[in-house]
Amino acid sequence: MIKTKEKTIRLVSMGILSAIIIVLQVLVTYFPTKPFAITLALIPIIIGSALFDEKAGAFLGGVFSAVVIIMCVIGADVGGAMVWNANPFLCILVCMTKGVSAGYVSGLIYRLISRKNSIVATVVAGLTAPIVNTGIFVLGLVLFFKEILAQWSGGSDVLYYVIFGLLGVNFLVELGVNMILSPVIVKILKAIQKS
Repeated sequence: MIKTKEKTIRLVSMGILSAIIIVLQVLVTYFPTKPFAITLALIPIIIGSALFDEKAGAFLGGVFSAVVIIMCVIGADVGGAMVWNANPFLCILVCMTKGVSAGYVSGLIYRLISRKNSIVATVVAGLTAPIVNTGIFVLGLVLFFKEILAQWSGGSDVLYYVIFGLLGVNFLVELGVNMILSPVIVKILKAIQKS
């Protein structure tokens, strides 16, 4: 009976977290912060991976990636549409790899560290997710979409653009938001689960 209850809680929680990811990613796509959209969907991914495991994180990362791909295909994400139009297969590969990896690695990190301290584990997982997500995204752009990077840089030095545009303020804000919110939210959810 306990196993069934645990499975039900996991299924319902994953559904709720997936819905939150979809809403957050669609909102950020249609109402982006400038100059780049901040990925708030990483927060529920981190929460799911902390509450359950790295497989849950990978699944939620996949949900996030699927929404990103849909936004690229329909042209809601203008930069993403450029990447999609250049090479749909590589766009899917980069998007899926970055989201799934961010969820899986943050969950793995959380599991390894949480044995000693769950708050530290959550903060480190919160730091890991945007590093993996952004790192794979930038690596994918550099390896497969150099021409698009050159267009996005608007004639400025591409390396400067990558460091200060893609890895600059946007990334630091994502890092800060994840680091601050993830441990608070996981603590609340764990308290709810216990009751």
